Amino acid sequence: MSTVSPFLRHALPASPARPSSAERAIAAWLLACCALVFTVIVVGGITRLSHAGLSITEWQPIVGTVPPLSPADWEAVFAKYRETPEYQQVNRGMSLEAFKRIYWWEYVHRLLGRLVGVAFIVPLAVFAWRRRIPEGYGWTLAGVFVLGALQGALGWYMVQSGLVDDPRVSQFRLTAHLTLAFLILGAMLWLALSLLHPRRTRLRGAALSARRWSRIAFACVLAMVVTGGFVAGLRAGKAYNTFPLMNGEFVPTGILMIDPWWKNFFWNMATVQFDHRMFAFALVIVVAVLLWKVRATIDVPRRARATARLLGALVVLQVAVGVSTVLLAVPLALGTLHQAAAALVFATSIAVVHALR
Repeated sequence: MSTVSPFLRHALPASPARPSSAERAIAAWLLACCALVFTVIVVGGITRLSHAGLSITEWQPIVGTVPPLSPADWEAVFAKYRETPEYQQVNRGMSLEAFKRIYWWEYVHRLLGRLVGVAFIVPLAVFAWRRRIPEGYGWTLAGVFVLGALQGALGWYMVQSGLVDDPRVSQFRLTAHLTLAFLILGAMLWLALSLLHPRRTRLRGAALSARRWSRIAFACVLAMVVTGGFVAGLRAGKAYNTFPLMNGEFVPTGILMIDPWWKNFFWNMATVQFDHRMFAFALVIVVAVLLWKVRATIDVPRRARATARLLGALVVLQVAVGVSTVLLAVPLALGTLHQAAAALVFATSIAVVHALR
């Protein structure tokens, strides 16, 4: 059994070797939702990197679906933005046209979030009404929907933190918002894979070791997501733009300059970037061991071999993109690609764990 999420444990009842037509239909729907969540994650990265996240100052889940349509509407939303700390301290004098450019990114991000909710709850209700949800999956799917609703509220809770005094959102709320998005993606992917591949593999000997390393790889990826959230929240990627050393030092001076020491892991740019780099190094080593274990073990399923190789390739890509992003001080295109690749690495690590469950 995987350690991806405790609430998914009961979602894997005994199943026949081949999925039914209903199971295939639900799996296809979940994979489509995964694609939508992935899009939201990518657009969320663009929103953050373009500093558009504070452009909409109200949370209106229903009314906010309609954007400004007239000059008067635009003037009204722009007037609200001019009251924010971000306008007064960072963007004072911004034109209406410049405001529109950042507004649209935040609007699209929120609209996609609403679309994910509709794309999930409507088919779920239809499947439930037609009694096509397999035994053991109903409450788990409902739990995923609750997580999605919580994600919307958490997104607004994050934005609120940047509308008070400091024109930056809380790094804690941003990290929670980002991590929950990844967990929702992972939960839906796990359920889809469980429906498509209901047969579990009996692992023994060296194959059990490969399974352990797949779980360690997933843990490293999740740690990178969390530390990456703090790097983004503190904008630590703008500092220490050298590699492999951090301004000539492996361990940067000032890594524990804040007292008490534990605050450095959440408020110190040097520390959070160092942590993120160390988990990247660890992930490379762990995935290399995983690939060796998978290749050297006869009993490993074919699907596990394929997903492990894909994970290795994506990790190499992600490291290259991450290093380039740091060296160039987080340009929008590379920063967005880095977040997109992180989502792909996360999803693939889950697929490896699932193939070895």
